[in-house]
Amino acid sequence: MSRIIHPIPPIYNKDSKRLILGSFPSVKSREGEFFYHHPQNRFWKVISTVFEEPLPESINEKKEMLLRNGIAIWDVIQSCEIKGSADSSIKNVIPNDLSLILENAKIQHIYTNGATSYRLYMKYIYPVNGISAVRLPSTSPANAAFGMERLVEAWSCLRYPMDMI
Repeated sequence: MSRIIHPIPPIYNKDSKRLILGSFPSVKSREGEFFYHHPQNRFWKVISTVFEEPLPESINEKKEMLLRNGIAIWDVIQSCEIKGSADSSIKNVIPNDLSLILENAKIQHIYTNGATSYRLYMKYIYPVNGISAVRLPSTSPANAAFGMERLVEAWSCLRYPMDMI
């Protein structure tokens, strides 16, 4: 396995209040140079349902939907060794530096998309920034235990975080 460097810049603006972190882009996302690019990944369907928005199709529409709803996205890993898209194969992690986002946005909550991103966040980033994260169920098609209805229910906390009500 060779080291792969994260090819996609973070999406955020000064008004972003919630940061969603994945682990590392899949092969499809790396090829498409955008987050959750695999057509089977349910991320965009979940976010559009939670925020009652039409499903975005283009990368630009996806960025606009995120920013309009105060959402920033990036990944925990800056570079690693990985076999295909399998989180279970991730080795020799170098984490992303979140300070750029945290210093230039109004992030109030950090969420992780799945168990691997949560585990890696807690191992590499939490000790640096001391900001706790909420682990959400993965939108990956590999997470067959969660159908769309359960995913939307779990991810609804994005719309109404407790201290934003």
